[in-house]
Amino acid sequence: MADLDGPRLAPRAGVAKQLVIFLHGYGADGNDLIDIGRAWQQLLPDAAFVSPHAPRPCGQAPMGREWFPLTFRDPNERWDGVNAAAPVLNAFIDTELKRHNLADSALALVGFSQGTMMALHVGLRRAAAPAAIVGYSGMLVTPPNEADIDAFAAEIRSRPPVLLVHGDQDELIPVQALMHAAQGLAALEVAVEWHISPGVGHGIDQEGLRQGGEFLARRFSGRAAA
Repeated sequence: MADLDGPRLAPRAGVAKQLVIFLHGYGADGNDLIDIGRAWQQLLPDAAFVSPHAPRPCGQAPMGREWFPLTFRDPNERWDGVNAAAPVLNAFIDTELKRHNLADSALALVGFSQGTMMALHVGLRRAAAPAAIVGYSGMLVTPPNEADIDAFAAEIRSRPPVLLVHGDQDELIPVQALMHAAQGLAALEVAVEWHISPGVGHGIDQEGLRQGGEFLARRFSGRAAA
């Protein structure tokens, strides 16, 4: 797979003290989420934002990109997909942190839908914990075979605080996925908060944006104080 790249926003305050990486959903590209960075710049003036295009052309949306293919016919495809896409995303994260001379503790991952699957999969397996993960309209991908759950838990290397946000009218990934993810993360001893947006489908409303930005501001502030 080729190296990742995508739109960027420089910190409003000058030199970056934090890095926020957006991971878009299936069939979109990095341009889909970068405007969230503009909305959050006042809350996070020291943050650099980057929204990479996923590595693969999307099979169902030729103008878009995908982190991994989805056919909904193979029960293993999400699990196989996040594992296959993880190395290229980890390499991108390492490169971006080095670009800004920042540690993992200054990193936040923000995903939407398939991007949330990637943010949780990669963020919980980093050798050093990110400051936070925010996941919109997504899910925690676990092995389809329950016999592999213990091995799954053993892969978890870091436990950053997580915020999950989901619309209660989501028809693509039902809101129950939030509850399953919250329970799964709690079982892994990951601190998780969640917000359900009433009347919202597979998307992000203004309240969800506010919750995500304020969550990151608190977590970055806490890391700075520590």
